[in-house]
Amino acid sequence: MKKLLNFEYASVQGTYWMAYGLISTFASVLLLDRGYSNGDIGMIFAVANVVAVVLQPLTADLADRSKRLSLFGVCQMTAVILMVLTWGLFVLQRKSLALTVVYVLLLAWAVAAQPLLNALAFKLSESGIHINFGMTRSLGSLAYAVICAVMGSLVERYGIMLLPASNSAILVLLLISLAVVALHFPKAMSMGIQGEEAAEAVIESSAPEVQEEINLITFVRRNKMFIFMTVGVLGIYFANGTLNNFMLQIIMPLGGNSEDMGWIFGLLAFFEIPTLVFFERINRRFSCQTLLKVASVSYIVKIVITWQADSVAVVMVSQLTQLTSYALFLPAMVQFVSEIMSKGEAVKGQAFYTTMGTIAVVLSSLVGGWVLDMSGAKTLLFISTIFTVAGTVIIFLTIDRIHINKA
Repeated sequence: MKKLLNFEYASVQGTYWMAYGLISTFASVLLLDRGYSNGDIGMIFAVANVVAVVLQPLTADLADRSKRLSLFGVCQMTAVILMVLTWGLFVLQRKSLALTVVYVLLLAWAVAAQPLLNALAFKLSESGIHINFGMTRSLGSLAYAVICAVMGSLVERYGIMLLPASNSAILVLLLISLAVVALHFPKAMSMGIQGEEAAEAVIESSAPEVQEEINLITFVRRNKMFIFMTVGVLGIYFANGTLNNFMLQIIMPLGGNSEDMGWIFGLLAFFEIPTLVFFERINRRFSCQTLLKVASVSYIVKIVITWQADSVAVVMVSQLTQLTSYALFLPAMVQFVSEIMSKGEAVKGQAFYTTMGTIAVVLSSLVGGWVLDMSGAKTLLFISTIFTVAGTVIIFLTIDRIHINKA
């Protein structure tokens, strides 16, 4: 049952990240084809991320409090909403207010689904069966890599309508995966927890946890240096948002197309996998502070190479830095917050980090679309480089001065 549930959860992650790739990564391909400018696309990304920030706590609250819908049900509801919105892309063929609203909601729901599916791993662990989140999430990256590489080539050959058609099929697979997991979860619960795994679960669940309740004002006063450090996160994630949202526009002046973009994002996701899988081992040898510094410098290397690239091949080579940039920064940051903060404030710490990431995406979307229309990709990459360097400097100046508040 352990291998079965891990495999089924991996299929949920895989199908979700394939759908996310088609919705988000190929957004510029579809929207440019339907008459949108770079500024329009940037605005759509920005608004969608703001809407996602509102949707995430609402869907989480629904999963926690609803008597009719379990977490499985909320995940399935989200997949159905994504499917209905995807069908709207078959009908709305040209730039319009209706298409703008549909795509904003499509992106927003795709982003909002991420924490729900992550929470599903912990829900499954209630059965006493350990879900290897790092491994299953890495399989999601692999699925994302494959769909980006394959779909980039297919869209060039068969046209834009292949995107909503393929996404509809993948969302059906996501619904099936969720249904199978929901079916087997009660069976795993009824089997009970056995052996050493059971003993560990009982000890963890019965151990008393003393949680200090900390309000926002107290949190800010106790963690001023950490909050200053998250401004550095904003600077680094600005470039990340630029590359994720506008890669097609960046490589087009270099002779690239949607097929090249697909391969670039495929390589990007593929290079995430080793670091995600082996992060725990890496973290045993190096502190989170060291890993975050390394990741920050890697972000500078990546954006500078992309800025100075004179061919699509060079941009592809720059994806090697994903090994030590995003794939290292994300888990190291989550672990760092867990290490330095008490139970009562760790959630707020994670929230500050994710909020800065969201602000960075919104800002890079708005600025990126406007700069692309006014001055071009090279100027946008130069601005992104400045943000990344500034963010890295802030992180280097602050991270070793953060106090540990964990009892």
